[in-house]
Amino acid sequence: MKSICKIFSFILCINFLASCAQKENTNSKKSNELIHETSPYLLQHAYNPVDWKAWNPKTLALAKKENKLIIISVGYSACHWCHVMEEESFENDSIAKIMNANFINIKVDREERPDVDKVYMNAVQLMTGSGGWPLNCIALPDGRPIYGGTYFTKEQWSKVLSSISKLYKEEPEKVIEFAENLTKGIQESQLITVNKEVPIFLDTDIITSVDILKEQLDTLYGGTKGAPKFPMPNSLEFLLRYSYQFKDSLIGSYVETTLTKIAFGGIYDHLGGGFSRYSVDEKWHIPHFEKMLYDNAQLVSLYSKAYAENKNELYKTTVTETLGFIKSELTANNGAFYSSLDADSTNKVGEREEGAFYEWTEEELIKLLGTDYSLFKEFYNINSFGFWENEKYVLIKNTSKQAFSKQHEIELEALNSKIKYWKKTLNTARNTRSKPNLDDKVLTSWNALMIQGYVDAYKSFETKEYLEIALKNANFILEKQLNTKGRLFRNFKNNKSTINAYSEDYATVIKSFISLYEVTLDEKWLFNAKKMTNYLLLHFYDKKSGLFFFTSDEDEGLIAKKYEIIDGVIPSSNSMMANNLFKLGHYFADNTYLKTSEQMLNNLKDTIKMNPYNYTNWLQVMTNYTKPFYEVVVAGKNAHEVNAILINKYLPNIIIAGATKDNSMIPLLANKFNEDETFIYVCVNGTCKLPQTAVTKAINSIQK
Repeated sequence: MKSICKIFSFILCINFLASCAQKENTNSKKSNELIHETSPYLLQHAYNPVDWKAWNPKTLALAKKENKLIIISVGYSACHWCHVMEEESFENDSIAKIMNANFINIKVDREERPDVDKVYMNAVQLMTGSGGWPLNCIALPDGRPIYGGTYFTKEQWSKVLSSISKLYKEEPEKVIEFAENLTKGIQESQLITVNKEVPIFLDTDIITSVDILKEQLDTLYGGTKGAPKFPMPNSLEFLLRYSYQFKDSLIGSYVETTLTKIAFGGIYDHLGGGFSRYSVDEKWHIPHFEKMLYDNAQLVSLYSKAYAENKNELYKTTVTETLGFIKSELTANNGAFYSSLDADSTNKVGEREEGAFYEWTEEELIKLLGTDYSLFKEFYNINSFGFWENEKYVLIKNTSKQAFSKQHEIELEALNSKIKYWKKTLNTARNTRSKPNLDDKVLTSWNALMIQGYVDAYKSFETKEYLEIALKNANFILEKQLNTKGRLFRNFKNNKSTINAYSEDYATVIKSFISLYEVTLDEKWLFNAKKMTNYLLLHFYDKKSGLFFFTSDEDEGLIAKKYEIIDGVIPSSNSMMANNLFKLGHYFADNTYLKTSEQMLNNLKDTIKMNPYNYTNWLQVMTNYTKPFYEVVVAGKNAHEVNAILINKYLPNIIIAGATKDNSMIPLLANKFNEDETFIYVCVNGTCKLPQTAVTKAINSIQK
C-alpha cells in the first residue's frame, strides 16, 4: 500500500510541474538513426526532427554514459493515433528540441519487440490504470520507468517533458525512489508459483466460469456488452466448443449471433473481404479501420470451425472472401504473409484520414450504381442505420440474403448476381483511391496463425489451394526462420531475420505444425514441433512458476522478465503451450510433456476462476481434462482418403495420427498398421477400442 501511495504522489507531483512548465528551445546536433532499420513503423519516423534511435544495447549504453532519461515510444505501423501523435508532436521542431536536449529517444515497433512493449505497457497500466498505443514511457538511464501514458497532445507532451527533465536535474532522488517502487511493482505484478495441490479439474469448474462469462455477453449484437467491441476469436472458439461438448444451446445461439453480426457489420469489409481490428460502437458498424493479419487469421479459423459445426453458408462466404483479401493484399511471392494495412489513407483533398479508403457518400453510390442504387441502398443500409459522419456511410447489413430476397420479392439467384455486380463495380471505383499503407514485415507468430487459418479452412471446405498455401508458408518458416537447433527468429524483412523469437512464436508455430501433420500425415511437421518444444523447455521454462518466460535465456535482460498468461486477442503463449504439450504428450507417449501441461493448468486454476474472460484458451485446455479426449489413428493404404472425411467434421476433442506404412517413430502409431485393411482406432490415453473400418462408426463413437 505504501508503494502505491508513493506512486500516486509522484504522478501528482509530475502533473503539477507539467501544468507550470514552459516550452524549451534548445538546439541539438544529433541525428535520427531509424533510417537504418527495416521496420516500416520505425521507417515512418526516420525523417522526424526527433533524434530517434532503435532499442538496442548501444542505445541503452549511451543513455547510461550520458546519464540521460530515456523516452520509450512504442507503436505500430497501422496505428491511427500513433500517426496523430507523430504529426502533432514528433514532427514539431520545438518538441523535438526538448526531446533531443534532455532525453535519449527510442522508437519501438511493438510488433517486432513485444517483450519491450509488455514491460512498459505494464508500467503504464500500473501508473494510470489503462494502456494502449501509442505508448509513451519515460525511464531512468538504466531503463526503469518513471512516467508514462498513451496519446498526449502537443501541449501535454511539451509540459510533461519539461517538468520531468527539470525534476530529474533538481531532485533526482525523488525520481529514483519512484522508479524503484514502480519496477518492483512490475516485477511482482504477475507472480505465479507452482501449485502443489493434486490437479483436479471438473466440469463444474468450467460451467461456473461460463456462468460468469454469460454476465458479460451481449445477446442482441454479440460480443461483450458495450463498446468498443473486439471480436476476441479465441473466446468465441472456446464457447463454440463449450456449446458442442456441454450441450448448451443458449451459448450456441450466442456464438451464432456474434458471428452473424460481425460478418454483417462494417468491421467486415463487404467489398474486399477481411476484418478490421475492432468497432467503436456496439453493433460492429464503424471499425478502427486497420486490418491486421493476426485478427484475420484467427477469424478465418473460427468461421471455418463454425461452418464445420453447422454448415452456415454465411460463414463459408466470409472465409472465402477473407482469404481472397489475404492472398491479394497480404501475401508475398515467397509465401510469407505481411503484417497489416493501415487505418489511414489519403483522402480526396490529399490529407491522411482514417477510413478514407472504405467510406462512401450517397452521391458516389448513385453515380456508380444508377438504377440499382435503390435496392443496394436497402441491402447495405445507406440510411440512418448505416450512417457514419459528415455525409459518409460505411456498408453494413442487418438481414440475410435469404430474408432480403423474400422481403423484396427477388429470386435469391438474381440477388446474388446483383451483389456480385455491386461488389465488382464498387471495388473498381475504390481501387482508384489512395490505398492504405502496407506493413510488409513478416512476423513468425502471425504467419503461424495464418497457417492455422488456412489449415482450418482446408479442413472445412476441402479447397486444395488452401492447404498448398499453408504448406508454402510453413516451408518458408522451416527454411528462413528456424535454425538446426530448433531456435526461431521473430521477424523477416528484406531477406533478413534479425530478432530472436519469443514464446508466442514457438507456441503458434508448434500449434500450426501439429495441425499440418493432422491433415497431411507428414511426420516432418510433428517432429519439427517436437524439436521446437524441446528448445522452448530448455531455454524458456521457469521452474519456479512452472510456466514459460516470454523471452529466452539467450536474450538481453530487461528490467523485468515476464511470462504471458492472459488470453487476449491472441491466446497467451503459455495457454497455447499447455495445449501443445498435452497433444504432443499423447503423440509421443511423453509423460514429461503431459505432466508439464497439467501442472501449468493447475498453477492457473484459481486465477482462471477469478476472471475467466481473460483465460478462455486456458478453459479450452481444461476441457481436454474434464471431457473425453480421443486419439484417433488411421492406419492403412487408404489412410489419406479416410482422414479427409475425419478432418471435415467438427471434432474439437481429438488428435489425429495416421500412416500408409508401418511406423514406430511415433508411439501412437506403433503396431497399428495393416497391409490389407485401413483401420480407424479410437483411443483414450493409449487404450484403444476395437478398430473400425467404417468412418461413420468411428465418428459416432467419438460424438457419444
